[in-house]
Amino acid sequence: MNPKIDWAELFFSSSGRTGQGPSTLAAAVLLLILALYQSLMAGPLQYLTGWIVYPALLFCGACVLSKRLHDRGRSGWWAAIILAAIVMAWPSPHGFFDFVAMAVLIWAAVDLCVMPGERGDNRYGPSLYKTATLRAD
Repeated sequence: MNPKIDWAELFFSSSGRTGQGPSTLAAAVLLLILALYQSLMAGPLQYLTGWIVYPALLFCGACVLSKRLHDRGRSGWWAAIILAAIVMAWPSPHGFFDFVAMAVLIWAAVDLCVMPGERGDNRYGPSLYKTATLRAD
């Protein structure tokens, strides 16, 4: 297992697997960038630059989520539901559908940030964890 994180691979590729630590850190970085962007940009400048910033953040978020979902043994397409929930509930939920979005986000946070990935290889790639093999000599 390589202890170094390949940030370009993490943010710009949706294939493969990634563990809890790197994916949680990457998600926090993306949310921090989103919060900083929205707090610093206002008015017409946000509308002009938003056409570039928001799709780039969504793409990077989809890649990070997809890799973590792969590590949990799930399809990366579940990232679409999680990203839709983020868009619905950001920055503050108000109505019933926002409540549903928050429930999805709580599920995603527990499932992707707390639960460990699958041990051993799965259909998305090799295991990220070293497993001890017992040898009978």
